[in-house]
Amino acid sequence: MYAVIETGGKQYRVEVGTELEVELLDVEPGQSVTLERVLLVADGDETSVGQPVVANAAVEAEVVRRSRGTKIIVFKYRPKARSRVKKGHRQDHTILRITDVRLNGKSDAEARRKVDDSARTERQRLQEAAARQAAADAALAAKLAEQTETSAPKAGRGSRRAGATAAPATEKPRRSGTKTRTPAEGPVDAEAASGTSAEPLESGAEPTATAGEIGHTGEASEAAGTAAPARDRKLKAQKRRPEEGG
Repeated sequence: MYAVIETGGKQYRVEVGTELEVELLDVEPGQSVTLERVLLVADGDETSVGQPVVANAAVEAEVVRRSRGTKIIVFKYRPKARSRVKKGHRQDHTILRITDVRLNGKSDAEARRKVDDSARTERQRLQEAAARQAAADAALAAKLAEQTETSAPKAGRGSRRAGATAAPATEKPRRSGTKTRTPAEGPVDAEAASGTSAEPLESGAEPTATAGEIGHTGEASEAAGTAAPARDRKLKAQKRRPEEGG
């Protein structure tokens, strides 16, 4: 609901909660004032237009404070007469807050209050429902945490047992063909370590060289072949030295 009022020779469109600046009224801040010059009242689809004012209509307001408008400069002069007049002016105003708009016994402030109360009741109901849901969620979370704490030790014992049973399977298998000896068994036979065995020769049979012996013999002959020229060069150098000295 809103209304159009007239005060101080001016018209204002107002509704509940509106603050407006009107011409100075003879009231003190904090007092209430009733404005009876209501020219129009609109309530939803119903509109009442006054001729010039609406019957059984009134607007109530509360005086907030008094104030003064912006300063204006009034400058008056008369040409060719050496007359100059400069004045300043600030208009006094009264600040009003609209508290109610009434028409035929119906109060807009009362209707708004009922709507606010119903909305507040609905809000309180929703808050209470949210609080109950939060309490239920907290209880469920605490129950789940307790169950988790009780099941954790059992899982730990089971994992330790599984690790103990699986430990022997993680040992590396020994290589085939190798044999480790302890100090009590004595030193390892060189022939056994190399994989060869000394078998007695039959009468009249010639000894056969193994692949390892053939390899060693070839390396020795190559070394001898390379060392002979070096030895010859060294002897020739020793023979030349006495001749050069004589």
